[in-house]
Amino acid sequence: MTIVDAPPAAAAAADASVRWQPGGPFDLLQTLGILMRGNGDPSFAARQDGVWMAFTTPDGPATLRLASAGTGQDTHIDAQAWGSGADSAIASVPALLGSGDDWSGFDDAAFHGTLPRMVREARRRNLAVRLPTTGRVVDSLVPTILEQKVTTIEARRGYRYLMYRYGTAAPSAGRLSTSSLPSGLLVAPTAAQWLAIPSWEWHKAGVGPQRSATVMRALRSAVALERLASLSAAEAGAKMQTIPGIGIWTAAEVVQRTHGCPDSIAVGDYHLASYVGYALTGRKTDDAGMIALLKPWRGHRQRVVRMLGLSGFRKPTFGPRMTIQDHRGH
Repeated sequence: MTIVDAPPAAAAAADASVRWQPGGPFDLLQTLGILMRGNGDPSFAARQDGVWMAFTTPDGPATLRLASAGTGQDTHIDAQAWGSGADSAIASVPALLGSGDDWSGFDDAAFHGTLPRMVREARRRNLAVRLPTTGRVVDSLVPTILEQKVTTIEARRGYRYLMYRYGTAAPSAGRLSTSSLPSGLLVAPTAAQWLAIPSWEWHKAGVGPQRSATVMRALRSAVALERLASLSAAEAGAKMQTIPGIGIWTAAEVVQRTHGCPDSIAVGDYHLASYVGYALTGRKTDDAGMIALLKPWRGHRQRVVRMLGLSGFRKPTFGPRMTIQDHRGH
């Protein structure tokens, strides 16, 4: 993996820029897809000219464009950023793209031989995927809390509502024409902005009082939360769970994104244990059963789950579905 100066034309068009060379196959959408809260996430835009993101850095908001070119060993990603947080955004690019994600232990012949055939085949076809590290705890924590105990559809609908109401326009600059910026690209609210959202707006978003209270409780310690990015994933997850309303599922979902954790699995997920059970044994299982099934690959359990997801396997769809709740009429 190598960091070099961006081409002159790319550098001239941005407030900050860099070219990152992963040194092997790399898939931008597969790597960053876990960060997107559905195709309608207002802070992302996947277009022909690259993947656009907007987020807050310690120096302020930034718009980041990532464009991939080349194949195999010649693959490179050109990153351009605009806004007061441009330099910070560019500094975060290697980790964001998985520079610290080491698959060598997973791909070691002895370890690889212990994996189910489905997982080995998925890995063979997906050598270009990396686990991203954002380091932005609040940005990952809030939408994850919104996903607690509700359907993904309901959670993402509420997140979009709040983003459109309280997010801010992604920064532009004189060197980036307005027409070049994806329409509607937004920066998520800062911790202070989330805390200022009145209770009736959470209600309109379909977010129940338990989840909104958890967001408020957590973000009162936003500065301490962001410091968790400097700890190990295990330490960060444990400290997160000292906040009432944040349990093992929420912590796992967050550190998967903030720390690129290769081992954290979402215990308590409505679908995951059943999915893993059917994929590995052909039978449904519970959380304890999932943990037992994945135990031989401890240290890489999230990698195993990611490969199962990329294998194309789909579990049987019979049985009751989780009901979409509507809190707005109560």
